[in-house]
Amino acid sequence: MRLHRLHITAFGPFGGAQEVDFDDLSTAGLFLLHGPTGAGKTSVLDAVCFALYGSVPGARQGGSLRSDHALPDVRTEVTLELTVSGRRLEITRQPPFARPKKRGTGTTTEKAQSWLREYHAPAGSWKDLSRSHQEIGEEITQLLGMSREQFCQVVLLPQGDFARFLRADAEARGRLLGRLFDTRRFAAVEQRLAERRRTAETQVRAGDADLLAGAHRMQQAVGDLAELPLPELAPGEPGLAEAVLEWAAINRSTAREWFTIAHRAQAATESAQAAAARVLDDVREVARLQRRFAEAGERAARLEERSGAHQEDRARMERGRKAEAVAPALGLREATETEHRRAAGAETRARAQLSETFSEAGAAGLAAAARKAAEELGGLESARRGEQRLTELATERTKLDRQERADEDVLHDAEQWLSEWEATRAGLQTRIETAQEAATRAEQLAVQREPAQARLGAARLRDQLAGDTDEAHARVLAAREQAADARTHWLDLKEQRLKGIAAELAANLVDGAACAVCGATEHPAPARKVDGHVDQRAEDAALAAYQSADERRAEAERRLGVVREALAAATAEAGDTPTGRLAEQAEELERRHTEARGAASGLHAAGEALRRAEHEHERRLAAHQEAAVRGASRSARRDALARETATLEEELAQARGSAGSVAERAAQLERQVSTLTEAADTARVAADTAQRLKDADARLADAAFRAGFDTPQAAAAALLDDTAHRELQRRLDAWQQEEATVRAVLAETETAAAADRPPADVRTAEQSAAVAVRRMREAASARDAAARRCSELDRLSHRATASVRRLGPLREEYDRVARLATLAAGTSADNERRMRLESYVLAARLEQVAAAASARLQRMSSGRYTLVHSDDRAGRGRSGLGLHVVDAWTGRERDTATLSGGETFFASLALALGLADVVTDEAGGVRLDTLFIDEGFGSLDDQTLDEVLDVLDSLRERDRSVGIVSHVADLRRRIHAQLEVVKGRSGSVVRQRGGDGG
Repeated sequence: MRLHRLHITAFGPFGGAQEVDFDDLSTAGLFLLHGPTGAGKTSVLDAVCFALYGSVPGARQGGSLRSDHALPDVRTEVTLELTVSGRRLEITRQPPFARPKKRGTGTTTEKAQSWLREYHAPAGSWKDLSRSHQEIGEEITQLLGMSREQFCQVVLLPQGDFARFLRADAEARGRLLGRLFDTRRFAAVEQRLAERRRTAETQVRAGDADLLAGAHRMQQAVGDLAELPLPELAPGEPGLAEAVLEWAAINRSTAREWFTIAHRAQAATESAQAAAARVLDDVREVARLQRRFAEAGERAARLEERSGAHQEDRARMERGRKAEAVAPALGLREATETEHRRAAGAETRARAQLSETFSEAGAAGLAAAARKAAEELGGLESARRGEQRLTELATERTKLDRQERADEDVLHDAEQWLSEWEATRAGLQTRIETAQEAATRAEQLAVQREPAQARLGAARLRDQLAGDTDEAHARVLAAREQAADARTHWLDLKEQRLKGIAAELAANLVDGAACAVCGATEHPAPARKVDGHVDQRAEDAALAAYQSADERRAEAERRLGVVREALAAATAEAGDTPTGRLAEQAEELERRHTEARGAASGLHAAGEALRRAEHEHERRLAAHQEAAVRGASRSARRDALARETATLEEELAQARGSAGSVAERAAQLERQVSTLTEAADTARVAADTAQRLKDADARLADAAFRAGFDTPQAAAAALLDDTAHRELQRRLDAWQQEEATVRAVLAETETAAAADRPPADVRTAEQSAAVAVRRMREAASARDAAARRCSELDRLSHRATASVRRLGPLREEYDRVARLATLAAGTSADNERRMRLESYVLAARLEQVAAAASARLQRMSSGRYTLVHSDDRAGRGRSGLGLHVVDAWTGRERDTATLSGGETFFASLALALGLADVVTDEAGGVRLDTLFIDEGFGSLDDQTLDEVLDVLDSLRERDRSVGIVSHVADLRRRIHAQLEVVKGRSGSVVRQRGGDGG
């Protein structure tokens, strides 16, 4: 990567447009970036980082990138032209910009923008590639092969970070190297192995717990037969599976022995029970036959006792069969009599509803009267329609009256509302005009309010800066006094050293060696150091103290100037008016503006109210006119209804006669026709049923005589209904069946023989059989329990064996993963140096960095120092990130924290350059043709500075250009290519002098 050109506008301390030509600076290979403190040297490097990655280095993030010296309408912009991976690119970035509004007051914020272009050599022009922040960031990161943190560490070499790196402990070095080399994947491997170890351990423990649970169930199944206790091992302990399987095998053998014993005992009890059951069956059979013979004798005696009742039932059954021939005539006569009584009752009820005129009339007379009433009813149909029309006319008149009352209310409301219309409209128009005036006044006050607030803020800042100015002035006076005292002290020590320089030179004289002053080889009376002699170290310390005090003085004066400039600007904006008075004015303007805005807020509501009122006026006026039209139409309709009503009432008076209405008259006729018709029908039915009753009496008398009964009543008494017939037949059949059964039982040979034997003892036989059954059941239960115990133990043992087989691979996996996890975490006994995997990778990287840095450190230190990597453990921590320096003068190895200030600088510089080489190689070999080295050269003496510059100058052999960021005055004489940053009241500017002296 080589930088060509950087263009900055309104960025950091640069108020205007500035341009840096790196091609011109890089011709000498080594150039100097210098300027006073606070001028903006670091801002140039921030601009490079911002152009590439869209953000500044981490330590300076969060602040505003825009210059306070820039004009309001000038946008902040950074453009960088560079070559990377053989491609010439131009990157332009603009952060968010708050610019003044084109209309009105205030500001509006424009979004951040980015452009990426590539130079097309054949066409000699630039080609646009992208305007997306994300795409540009991904493209640059891919081309450089470095993140922003890596770029800031290897291109913008911060010496202070590497000085701290030299003195840091292993943890701090690990954090820095981890950010640069991105070893998160190795930490992820450690975490993944730890997670897999925990998962495998959980699975193994769960399997062991399941195995122990099965063992406990086996122990419950064995019960009191267990000969050995359950192994007392916890889940995860070695040997658990073998102990459980061995214990299970012993208990299975014991359970099978008990099953064999129980099986034999069951066979013996089954034989005894079968014999007792046969004896019991024989005794029960004898007892049954004896009971059967005794019961048959008792039943024969009961049949003899009921023989008389049996003869009566047989006679009754015979009479009932004869009466069945008379039953049809009896049923016909009873049905005819019932029908006649019903018809006579109906005739009586029908005649009771007739008037006296028809009480004696026959069926024919009643039918003729009904026909006459029906003819009169048919003549009333036309009168019914007229009466219905009269009802409709009355309903219509009522509707017209209701509409008339509603229209009268509408007319009254409309006339009352319209009479107040002019006053309402005038009031609403006044509200609108008042709100419009308030809105105009609010706009005028808004214009005055913002300048008043600005003056108030400036006045408050003025009051604050006045106090800050006094404090800053006091600090300047104190710093000047301290600087003067330090200078006086340094000059005094220098003068004392010059006075005693002879003694300092004499200390180096050796007999036989020439004197550096006079050349003599003999030194008879060399000068001696007196008390209070000042050597070069004391003088250098005094000079450093003076320089530090002078820098503090300059910084105090700069801050005083900044505060005074800010105070002058605030005073110019606020004037001499007291802050309290400005605050009162601003508060008054705010109050008046608030009141005006409140009054103006009713403008929209007043306008809406006026529009609603005008719409209501139009609606009320139209309603008034429509109501008047409807009233005229109703008058004509009411006259027509009156004429039609009079005609209909005259016609209906004739039709209804003495009745209240035509409908009432029709109802009277309908009832009369129905009553006469019903009376004629019931009279005909009653005469017919009387004749049929006489015929049924004659047929009944004839049937009773032929069946052998003296009277019909005797035949009716002998007749049996279905229930009585079934009951009588059942008793006769039961008698015959019982008689046949008793004779059959008494004739049985076995039953009679059993009756001659002694009574059977069933109870004793049952007790013997019950004892045999109980013993057989107990033996069967014992045998079943033993079988279940064996089956359960077999099942649990098979399950335990399967669990052990299933746990075998899990245990092997757990052992393997546990060894890997503890090895990667540095806690394994095999890891002698207790080095984590990530630390191991970082240690390898640190070893590469130390080797690359040692080549340059030996040259800077004239071959004295060499950086070496150490794997030794630091205290109780883990090893792998130790860094030592080997001193060739003493031949001893010591910690880098023991280096002096100057030694620390060139050691950290060598480390930074070595780290840049290693990171570059890991990034895919991207060439870094431009490097920047931050402060730290002021701590070097002249000889060491020459050696450091030689090393930096040697980087040109790799076609690199190195920019040194420093304010050391001696470097300006040694390095001709310079970029100077000069600060001023309107912002900083850059001045460039190329390697050719231009």
